[in-house]
Amino acid sequence: MRLARRLIVAAVVLAALAVVSAIYRPDRALRTGTGTAAHDLCSETFVSQLDPALVFAESLTPRPGFRWIAWGMRYTVDHGRREVSASLLGSLASRAVFRDGLGCVLVHGNEPLATASLATLASMRHAEALLPAIAGPVIVPPTVPRLKAALEAAFAEPDRPPHRNTKAVVIVHEGKLIAEHYAEGYGINTPILGFSMTKSVTNALVGILVQKRRLVTDAPAPLPAWQGANDPRGAITIEQLLRMSSGLALDETGSGFDPSNQMFYDEPDMAGYAQAARLVAAPGTRWAYSSASTQLLARIVRDRVGGTADAVQRFAFTELFDPLGMRSVTLEMDATGTPVGAHYMLASARDWARFGSLFLNDGVVGGRRILPEGWVKFSTDPTLGTAYGAGWWTNRGNDPAALHRIKVGIPADAYFAFGNLGQRIAVIPSERLVIVRMARAHLPYGDMAGFERLIVETIASLHPNR
Repeated sequence: MRLARRLIVAAVVLAALAVVSAIYRPDRALRTGTGTAAHDLCSETFVSQLDPALVFAESLTPRPGFRWIAWGMRYTVDHGRREVSASLLGSLASRAVFRDGLGCVLVHGNEPLATASLATLASMRHAEALLPAIAGPVIVPPTVPRLKAALEAAFAEPDRPPHRNTKAVVIVHEGKLIAEHYAEGYGINTPILGFSMTKSVTNALVGILVQKRRLVTDAPAPLPAWQGANDPRGAITIEQLLRMSSGLALDETGSGFDPSNQMFYDEPDMAGYAQAARLVAAPGTRWAYSSASTQLLARIVRDRVGGTADAVQRFAFTELFDPLGMRSVTLEMDATGTPVGAHYMLASARDWARFGSLFLNDGVVGGRRILPEGWVKFSTDPTLGTAYGAGWWTNRGNDPAALHRIKVGIPADAYFAFGNLGQRIAVIPSERLVIVRMARAHLPYGDMAGFERLIVETIASLHPNR
């Protein structure tokens, strides 16, 4: 009798585990780990030209969640084939392939990979810039003692982990670079992975299309999958996708079980996966951080400019990167030729500063309006009481994080592009200031406290008599 009860209990437990596994798909969650390793190592090895062993140790191993599986992670860098493979104890393998001009893409099987023509790639980075040069060809050291001390503090490491791993700081005041510093192995032209700072770039690409009257923010998002007569998702607007208030079941947790992470690392058509999400709230009534929402905007941009990898790369460079003089950019794409507009753009710290300067100057470069009048205000208006605007984080509103930044001395008009592991752009209109800090930081919130100190000390150095 006792044996029978044990067998029944065991059967119930196994059945429950089977149901949990079917719902939560731990294999997919673990594949986000191998996919992250393959893609990030590929990008930082073949685009950034960094040592993959150092990247794995500094960037990947200490991440929450990843540290629990790092012991079993195996990766191979094939320099001849220019690809990286990663697996977990030989299983759940992921492979990322590098392509000239386009960076890396995860390959999931035998799916065709959309690409841009050699003619398009050759024409990039050569058009005359409209933005005046922010500096010459050599590193600009700080000349003010307080600013010098601020940069030294930004690179100083605590005595024990977690580490800040600052890689680059660039400070631009009144359109001129006044101070910069780089970690060993990094320099003026090193393309650095911006992670979610890429969302602010997608915001700009949408803004350009609005300026050209090819998109309207309060119009329904033009996604064919939502156009059925009885599909409530058809009411979701472009603005709601920008503000992450679409009401879709696309909340991002970083657990590996969430749709955004599974989209990045286990789906060849990222936007195709995201647009299948169901509604869980009325559009415009609920905010939830969501890379997948931004990825839908990247698909909309691609389709509006021609629907091909070639067309979207040409559009991004012709209309945005070239006018700003951003010569180090790699905008990576998924297999369908849609930019991974939520996560995977690489650019030098100076180029990230050039991008911030576009918003500092209200979307105008060299007398040419690139973004619509009022776009910067629109992008930095808080959404539903949060510190998030529309592709940018803001100091406006009553969000505790924003109120804290104001309390420590960061002006209320400041706004930010934030990326994983401490990638940061601060744009501060009242000080005519853009500050870029690139890192592989594992301190709380990507060493947000260190970034805040850098901003406060930089402002103080500009006003010695204040």
